[in-house]
Amino acid sequence: MKCKQAFMYGPFDLRIEEVELPPLKDNQVLIKLKACGICGSDVECFEGKSAEGRYDIAPYTPGHEWAGQVAQIGSAVTSLKPGDKVVGDCVLPCFQCANCKDGKMPSACLNMREVGFRPDSPGGFGEYMILEEAYTHKIPDDWDYELGAWVETFNVGYWGVWGNGCCPDASDDVAIIGGGPIGLTAAMVCKTANAHVIVIDPLEERRKNALNYGADDVVDSTEGDLEQKIKDLTNGRGPSVVIECSGNDIGIASLFDIAGHSARVGVVGHSIGRKVPVEIGKTIWKTLHIAGSGGTSHWFPRTIRFMSQIKDKYDFAALNTHHFKFRDLDKAMDMACNHKDIARKVMLTFDD
Repeated sequence: MKCKQAFMYGPFDLRIEEVELPPLKDNQVLIKLKACGICGSDVECFEGKSAEGRYDIAPYTPGHEWAGQVAQIGSAVTSLKPGDKVVGDCVLPCFQCANCKDGKMPSACLNMREVGFRPDSPGGFGEYMILEEAYTHKIPDDWDYELGAWVETFNVGYWGVWGNGCCPDASDDVAIIGGGPIGLTAAMVCKTANAHVIVIDPLEERRKNALNYGADDVVDSTEGDLEQKIKDLTNGRGPSVVIECSGNDIGIASLFDIAGHSARVGVVGHSIGRKVPVEIGKTIWKTLHIAGSGGTSHWFPRTIRFMSQIKDKYDFAALNTHHFKFRDLDKAMDMACNHKDIARKVMLTFDD
């Protein structure tokens, strides 16, 4: 079976090509892609600013924020059937290596694959995808595919808040650095726990938008004394929880300044492939508890259940500011790369 897929050959070199799909293995699922979001990490790989995308090995198909419909199943597949609406994990552990058997995170897998970033893994920038049943998850029938394409993004924010011990409640002041898609999901999660939520972002449009997705207060990170402004919003204490979602060097460095004493800190935003100067000594004097949030695959079913409870409270559709057909991928990437001030989420859609 032939289909069209995009391949990243290097910086600013993304090509749509026709390929022949291999036959399904017994444990695999053939998925007709319906929607796929363009993530900030896709943009960074495209621009040559991230080491996560491995086109240094071989061209790969990007796209990890996808949703689709099961078209065919392998003979050993039991949990899915043709016609099911599905999403899938990004980080794919082998379940067999020493780290997997030791119960470590999927990102610790010694044979890890990663959807949308490696030539040994599938990606969502294509008409079809083949993925193993173990990594494929059914979404409710009443969800549209664009909401499904938000599961991976929401999973990152959800895990960044709850997976590594930040665990806010109504007693907490939470500062979220970055008002992009990940920051907004973190804000929604924290607000569901009744925390006081502060979103920090340099872009006015993002700050205004955050007020619709869980933020109680918003702060411009480029004007005035950021540390003092955050203290003013937290009765002089500083936030008890900080979630870094920007992946920006300045944003990452600022978390050490604004965090309150004994704050729980979740580092979510991507900064792989570069070193960021920070005042690490404040970790000691503030007794900060810092945890990274990589490798969140095992939480997809939980994320789907969580989103089902809040999807009518928040307007997810309004977050998809720009839509492009897959054939117009070049225009979609231009929007995602060059218009970050207005493009909250650029969504690819696929013809039936």
